[in-house]
Amino acid sequence: REAPEAGGRREQLSVRKLRVVLFALCCGTEQAAEHFRDPQRRIRRWLRRFQALQQDSSTCPAEGKYLSLEAEEKLAEWVLTQREQQLPVNEESLFQKATKLGRSLEGGFEISYEWAVRFMLRHKLSTQARRAVAHPLPKELEDGASCFLEFVQRQIHTQELPLAMIAAMDEVSFFLDMEVLSSEDRKENALQTVGAGEPWCEVLLTILADGSLLPALVLYRGRLRQPASLPDSILLEAKEEGYGDEEAMEVWASRVWRKHAACRGGKAMLVLDCHRSHLSEEVLALLSSSSTLPAVVPAGCSSKIQPLDVCIKRTVKNFLHKKWKEQAKEMLLLDCDSDILLQLVLCWLAEVLEVISDSPELVQQSFLVASVLPGPDGTANSPARNADMQEELICSLEEQLKLAQEEEAPRGGEEEEELLLLEGQEEERRRRRRRRTQAEDSTDPEILQQLFEGESETESFYGFEDADLELMEM
Repeated sequence: REAPEAGGRREQLSVRKLRVVLFALCCGTEQAAEHFRDPQRRIRRWLRRFQALQQDSSTCPAEGKYLSLEAEEKLAEWVLTQREQQLPVNEESLFQKATKLGRSLEGGFEISYEWAVRFMLRHKLSTQARRAVAHPLPKELEDGASCFLEFVQRQIHTQELPLAMIAAMDEVSFFLDMEVLSSEDRKENALQTVGAGEPWCEVLLTILADGSLLPALVLYRGRLRQPASLPDSILLEAKEEGYGDEEAMEVWASRVWRKHAACRGGKAMLVLDCHRSHLSEEVLALLSSSSTLPAVVPAGCSSKIQPLDVCIKRTVKNFLHKKWKEQAKEMLLLDCDSDILLQLVLCWLAEVLEVISDSPELVQQSFLVASVLPGPDGTANSPARNADMQEELICSLEEQLKLAQEEEAPRGGEEEEELLLLEGQEEERRRRRRRRTQAEDSTDPEILQQLFEGESETESFYGFEDADLELMEM
């Protein structure tokens, strides 16, 4: 345990501590604790100390030494877009991108860990943000997000879309390092949700605004020695050479979406990100045949306006990561091939899907928090209200999945006082949120459905006006 600063004076963090804090902001506190062998609460304390030191400092670094605000906005856009694509954002990749953006600066760009931590905090880019929907995006992205939400809500109203035909889908890719898996140590690092190569398997999740889940499609790169026993909540496809991006979307559209659309009939809307595979001619044709309009989230905006990103997708990844870590500890002396690991992942996925299916209000509120649906009174919630709801959704799902952080007990003195203070503050915040929530109108699906009653005579290739499709291309 560190000795407290003399006389209560706060010292600048050392380079090592700043590096640990940067790792935590990029990859999460838990991963930073594992990588650097420091307790999570200590890393959080370093982060709070850095924030306190920065409170009185200028938000704009000295010109000529650091990136301009415009360049920082471009870097923030890059971070958000990388994460949407499950590509690594770490010390190396962040510094490389920042250096490229700073090459044109007169006198050069002075990169440092202090600058990097300050940048991540200033743009609210922590991976563990529980109130991301209230965080402002870089201006260009914010404008794109506003146009997207205006478009989506107008279509929902004018086309009288039922909640069961308003959907959001996204992929979660898993990357498997067979060399690490076969090693005698660090097996918990063999399975990751961030990578630059071909994924070992992909999980395509689909949720509906009425609170329902469609079956999750799992695409496995490999040959199954024996058929897997699966619940109705999971569909499995396997091929030795794996599935390309466009092929994966085609399989999903055929096996998951077209079946749902055929049962319900009528027009539909599908919220999905702007990955090129989502917009191939084949995929668009499949969606067109189901009278489905693809509502494409602008790049970098998913953290605020993609319903799956609000709570569910991140929690699914965290749950599967936790289950794998627990399993890896028991497998240090055992062999584990790809097929066995797939069976484990399918079991864990079924477990988390069952919990989510039993909480339809959580699924439905994800659309409200992302502002894809308006509030029960027909108006958008305030950013603060949406942030409160997002935090409540994440906490609720994590509690059901027993994902709450279990940290070692404090060792007394300064740390114990700090922990008690934080617990008291958190309890007060929860009481305030509960009071606000009780004062809000119900989010009953029937009440929401009444908002979308109206007249519509539009018909076109997708069942929507061509002019509206042109707006989405801007």
